Amino acid sequence: MTPLLLGGVTVATVLPFSPAGAIDWAGYARLLSYAASPSSTTAVFVNGHAGESSALSPEERSDVIRFTRRGLRPGQKLVAGIVAETTEDAVQQAREASAAGADVLTAFPLPPSPTRTDAEVLAHVQAVADAGGLPLALFQYPIGSGASYSTALLAQLAELPSIVAVKEGSDTMSLYEDNWRAIRLASDKVAVLPSNFDWFLAQLAVGGHGLLSGLASLVPQQLHELWDASERNDLVAMRAVSERLYPLVRAIYAQPRPHMYARIKLALWQLGVIDCALSRTVRELPGDDAIRIAAALAQAGISYPSPTKASA
Repeated sequence: MTPLLLGGVTVATVLPFSPAGAIDWAGYARLLSYAASPSSTTAVFVNGHAGESSALSPEERSDVIRFTRRGLRPGQKLVAGIVAETTEDAVQQAREASAAGADVLTAFPLPPSPTRTDAEVLAHVQAVADAGGLPLALFQYPIGSGASYSTALLAQLAELPSIVAVKEGSDTMSLYEDNWRAIRLASDKVAVLPSNFDWFLAQLAVGGHGLLSGLASLVPQQLHELWDASERNDLVAMRAVSERLYPLVRAIYAQPRPHMYARIKLALWQLGVIDCALSRTVRELPGDDAIRIAAALAQAGISYPSPTKASA
């Protein structure tokens, strides 16, 4: 098999802010140290949904890439998300991310359009690849979003020379397995990275080349254990990790789902990893979220080695 550029655990980082709304660089440095430390953390993914890319200025996105680069271990890859409304915007973001020091770009789908053809999707992805001049990963959105790719289109995209990975978030096991098989047939250099928090155990049981998740910002060591067990084909150990994480996963990914990353920030604040749980995209969480998350963290036995928590 051709060596894969991405595999193992890729941490999709959340981005801490100060109470005034500015990026908290000191808090982000602690988060990087906490989340990127396990040996199987092979890459750090910034400027995606977890990092609230849509709420950042172009200058902030570039600053995040440059700051993250300085915090990585030798050999760890820096992956930058390209979240755009148009191809023109995506092309510009790709150029900026490349100039700032990204190793790999991840192209998010354009907003749903009932008239967009497969040929137009292929042209969009190729334009992003050409603009960035870097290896490119694809984000397969949940089937219910209206923006996911068909299995046939994913296989076509996987054949493009620039594509090195698919962040597979279809949110259904049957489609995940179809896509896993189709992508592997299309190319042996494209990593399939499960990213559906609800399905990690099942996805890895079917097959996967790694994990890519915002949850790794919160429980990097546990996902490290899950991935290592998967590599050993140790289903008993995989089930044990999944069982330990189950209450926390349900607390973090409760409805409404778009609040998931704000809940991860809340959990990281409760642990003392970051000093403020502010989100630019979710202004307020229900009060019982904090109670459920704290209980789930305690039940899972998750703690931060050096908790220094400021007031909320």
